[in-house]
Amino acid sequence: MERLRISVFWCGTIFFGSLSFSDLTDGNLGMVKLKKLCKFCDLQPTSCNGTSAGHCYTSCNITAICPDKEEVCVSIWRKKDDNVTIETLCHHPSLKLYDLMLDDFNNTKCEMKERKTSGSQFYICSCSEDECNHHLLFSPWAIPAPPDPQCVPVVLVSLLPLLVLAILVVSTFYCYRVLRQRRLNNEWDNDARAIMIDDDRSDSSSTHANNLNHNTELLPIELDLQVGKGRFAEVYKAKLKQSASEHFETVAIKIFPEEEYASWKNEKDIFSDINLKHENVLHFLTAEQRKAEKQYWLITAYHPLGNLQEYLTHHIISWEELWLLGRSLAQGVAHLHSDHTLCGRPKVPIAHRDLKSSNVLVKKDLTCCLCDFGLGLRLDSSLSVDELANSGQVGTARYMAPEVLEARINLENIESFKQTDVYSMALVLWEITSRCNAIGEVKDYEPPFGKLRENPCVESMKDSVLRDRGRPEIPNTWMNHQGIQIVCSTIDDCWDQDAEARLTAQCVAERFNEMEHLDKLSERSCSQEKIPDDSPVSEGK
Repeated sequence: MERLRISVFWCGTIFFGSLSFSDLTDGNLGMVKLKKLCKFCDLQPTSCNGTSAGHCYTSCNITAICPDKEEVCVSIWRKKDDNVTIETLCHHPSLKLYDLMLDDFNNTKCEMKERKTSGSQFYICSCSEDECNHHLLFSPWAIPAPPDPQCVPVVLVSLLPLLVLAILVVSTFYCYRVLRQRRLNNEWDNDARAIMIDDDRSDSSSTHANNLNHNTELLPIELDLQVGKGRFAEVYKAKLKQSASEHFETVAIKIFPEEEYASWKNEKDIFSDINLKHENVLHFLTAEQRKAEKQYWLITAYHPLGNLQEYLTHHIISWEELWLLGRSLAQGVAHLHSDHTLCGRPKVPIAHRDLKSSNVLVKKDLTCCLCDFGLGLRLDSSLSVDELANSGQVGTARYMAPEVLEARINLENIESFKQTDVYSMALVLWEITSRCNAIGEVKDYEPPFGKLRENPCVESMKDSVLRDRGRPEIPNTWMNHQGIQIVCSTIDDCWDQDAEARLTAQCVAERFNEMEHLDKLSERSCSQEKIPDDSPVSEGK
């Protein structure tokens, strides 16, 4: 509104100033005859070649007041051999100049006319406007004629109402757009900060943008390349353009086809809980329904190191890196399972129900963050046994706890769902440990129960886990390192056949915290790369 008031003020000033100017030019001031101002230089050489260019300016920088108010401005251009000169002066039109009578002194511009002389080219012009003999026109088409000065006030007065109206309309529209854009930018900036700028501290605080909805406007996103594919969705690296600039943020887009709406909605609803925010949980920007493409999108932070399974496949890690990855994994799961946030706010516990190394992302500081909550379950105390029973046997068979494989979860106790996550977490901890150089010889990466086929079915896993009570092998050589020994003991306590005998995720996180002082090797950068990690894979099932 301040800009609008300023615009109206200046429009009024222009309007009344124009009227005053018109009155003065029509009144007594118009009767005053002032002496002429002309360029006044003696004969001097010049580079002006107006005969070919059509026009030029004199190099005279002296302006004189003509002695007689009836005098006019004159310019003379001469060329003899290769010498070109210009002379500018005041002259009374009733007198001869170089034996010539001036016949164009009423002109408002200096139009050069050639006069016949012996041995040289000779052009002369005269005009009645101040300093009009500075700009020399050798061709009538060179410069368009200026408007008659007497018409200017009339044109201004005639057009001014339309001009004022146009300024008012433009100012009103501009103010509306500025205020609206500012409001949108404030909302946008709050959410955009949720995306990483540098993945070392990529996950700045997230304001869950499902509440924003961007006035139903879709975000300006350009898909870059596919980095992951799962059962329900595909994951793309993408560019999210910042408002009013050419800069962009790199984000991850999880795209669900139309038939996977239920999975998209479940994950969106879990992400939309503001209390889910945690440094070891993937940070969420917003969810969108792309009706034109018949797709559903989740827009989150992007982590270029990809998921944990891919990272372990390509890297051998140090003890310190094992500790970082293991502790952050346990902290993320503990936060999911907790009924309160770090600052004490009440929170609905969440069971992931598909915890595996490909659903854990690695950040640049080599900590983990959990992703892919399509099968997640909010453990609301108001849920009935029937509602919990209808959740079905879900997850990835290789990582299913014995009670899930047997379909015998205790539905009377919501802690049972957390216990299945702890079992799966134990398998992921085993994967991390198997790639640590502190255990001695490090073999190629293998998933848990690696001797089974690539995607074993539930029946195959029942034979290994229920009938044979098998678990991934923990060789005796792993016990030669104090820290690894504690990790292996923790793993063994987490994949116990008896669900109620397993540790809680919070207890696992506390054990890792207690190990912080153990055998901290020199630098995190001492990890040995096995294969160049040039094809990171982000979240996917």
